[in-house]
Amino acid sequence: MLRRIVAENGYDHRWSYAVVIVCSLLVSGATAFSAWVMAPMVNQIFYERSSGAVWWICAGFMGAFLVRGFAGYGQAVMLATIGNNLVARYQKRCFDQLMKLGVNFFNDTRSGRLAAQLDENVGGIRDLLSLTLISITRDAVTLVGLVGLMIYQDPVLSLSSLLIGPPLIWAVVYITRRVRKINRESVLINSRLSGSVQEAVQGIAIVKAFTMEDELARRIGIMADTAEQRSNKIARVSERLSPISDMLAGLAVTAVIAYSGYRALYLGQPPGAVFSFITALILAYDPARRLARMQVTMERALVNARMIYELLDLEPKQGDAPDAVEAKITTGEVRFNNVTFGYSADMPVLRNLSFTAAAGKVTAIVGASGAGKSTLVALLQRFYDVDQGSIEVDGQDISKVTKRSLRQSIAYVSQAPYLFEGTIRDNIRYGRLSATDAEIEQAAKQAAADEFIRQQPQGYDTPVGENGVTLSGGQRQRVSIARAIVRQAPILLLDEATSALDNEAEARVQEALTHVMEGRTTIVIAHRLSTVVNADRIIVLEEGRLVEEGTHATLMADPHSIYARFHRIQGKKGLGLVDDVKASQTSAQTTASRSRAKKTVRRSA
Repeated sequence: MLRRIVAENGYDHRWSYAVVIVCSLLVSGATAFSAWVMAPMVNQIFYERSSGAVWWICAGFMGAFLVRGFAGYGQAVMLATIGNNLVARYQKRCFDQLMKLGVNFFNDTRSGRLAAQLDENVGGIRDLLSLTLISITRDAVTLVGLVGLMIYQDPVLSLSSLLIGPPLIWAVVYITRRVRKINRESVLINSRLSGSVQEAVQGIAIVKAFTMEDELARRIGIMADTAEQRSNKIARVSERLSPISDMLAGLAVTAVIAYSGYRALYLGQPPGAVFSFITALILAYDPARRLARMQVTMERALVNARMIYELLDLEPKQGDAPDAVEAKITTGEVRFNNVTFGYSADMPVLRNLSFTAAAGKVTAIVGASGAGKSTLVALLQRFYDVDQGSIEVDGQDISKVTKRSLRQSIAYVSQAPYLFEGTIRDNIRYGRLSATDAEIEQAAKQAAADEFIRQQPQGYDTPVGENGVTLSGGQRQRVSIARAIVRQAPILLLDEATSALDNEAEARVQEALTHVMEGRTTIVIAHRLSTVVNADRIIVLEEGRLVEEGTHATLMADPHSIYARFHRIQGKKGLGLVDDVKASQTSAQTTASRSRAKKTVRRSA
C-alpha cells in the first residue's frame, strides 16, 4: 500500500520531500551534537575548569538549538503543505471515481455514510506518508546518529543498552496484530455514526413531524457508545507499548548509570564521556519509542488508505463499450425492441416491451404504480443496461454509444426535483453551462418560475439552501423544469414533471411545455391523465408489459379498456394512478359486496 501511494504521488512532490529530508537531517544532526557536546562541557568546564571552552561550547549549544528550531519549523510547514495537497488530490480522485460509478452503486450505498467515510479515510493517505517520512528521516536518522555517538563513547555500554531491542520488537509485533482488526471496525462504526447524524439533519422535518427525536437519539446513542468502546479498546491495546518501552528503557539507563558510576568511583575515569553517553541514551529514547509506536500508529492510517483504494479500484459495472462512439442524435426517435429488464435476475420489471416514440411527437406512458414507467426512463438514459432486447435512438443502439453523448441529447425532469448548492441561476444553468443569463430567464418564464424568482430577496442570485430548502416543492419543480428547458435537447423526458404543482401552476406549466415540446421527441410519464390527453400516442403498461396503445380518443372509445377505467376512476374520485389499481380493486369488491347484499335482501323478502 505504501509503495503504491509513493509511486502515485512521490514524483510530484519530490522537491518538497527533499526539503523535508534536509530539514530532518539538520534536526537529527543538531540533536546528536547536543549529546556529543556534553563530554567537552563536563570535562573542560567542570573537570578541567577551562574558561576558554565556555564560549565555544555555549555558542555550539545556541547554534544547535537555532538550527533545530528553524529546521523543525521548515519540516512541519512543508509536511503540512504536502499533506493538504494529498487530501485535496484524493478528494478529487474519489469524487471523479464516484461520478464514474453507476446508479446501482449508489442504490446500495448510503450517501451519508459514504460522505463521512470518505472524509475520514482520505486523511489516512496523508498520515501514512507523513508518519513514514518523519519516522525515516527524523527519528531513524536521529536514532542512528545517537547510537553511533554511544558506540564511539563506549562500545561496551552501547552493546548492553541495545539488548532492549528484541523484546521491544516482539511487543510491537504483538500489539500491531491486535490493533489491526479493531481499527477497521472503529473506522466503519464512526462512519456509520457520522452518516446517521447527517441523514437525521437532512430529514429533520420528517423527524419532527413523526416525533422520531427520541428514537433516533436512542439509536445514535447506541452507535456512539459502540464507537466509544472500540476507541477505548484501541487505546488500551496500543498504549500497552508505553509501559513496556518505559520499563525496558529504565532498565537500560539504570544499568548504564550503575556501571559508569562504578568506573568513575573506582577506576577514576573522567565523567565527560559518561555524561555524553547518558545524554545520548536519554535523547535516543524518544525517537526509539516513536519508531516502536510507528507501526501501531500506522495501522489506523493503513486501514483508511486501504478503504480509499477499495473505492478507487472499483470497476464501473455499467461502462461504455470498448468500441463506443459518439451518439449523433438529430430527430430523437426512440425505439424499444423486446426490452426485458429487472433490478434482480428473478424479478423482471419490464417484459418484452416494444414500442416507438416518434420523432418530434409526444408519447405518454401511463399505468399503475410499479408498472415500470420510471424504469423505462432510467433505461433510456442508460442508468442501467437492459437484460434482453435493445433501445435505439435515431437508429443507434444506445449500448454502443457513449453515455455522455447520449445524455447530452436528453433533457430530464424527475418527479423528485433536486437542487444543488448555489443560486437559482446556477441551478438552471446546470442544464447547459454555456447558457446566457437571458436564456436562463427565458427558460424560467416558460416554466412559470420567473415571477416567484424575482420575488426572492436576491432574485435569480438567491441561494437555494440545501436541496432547495428555501423554496417550496412546486417552486423547486419549476426550477427543475427551467433547467430542462434551457438544455435545448432533442429528447425531453418528463417523469411526473407537474406532480408537485397546484392546479393553477400546473396549467401554466403545461401551456409552457406545449411550446417547449414542439419539434422535440417527448416522453411523458404522468399519474394525472389530464396531462396526457393531448399526447400523440399513449402507451399503457401493466406489470411491465404493453397492454394498450393509441390516442386518448381511441383508447376511450373502448369502455372496457384499462385506460378508460383509469380515466373513470380519476374523473369520479380525483385519484392519481399511484392508487389506481387499489382503487379499482376496492371499487370492484364494493360492487360485488353490494350485489351480494341485494341478493340476500331479496331472499329474505
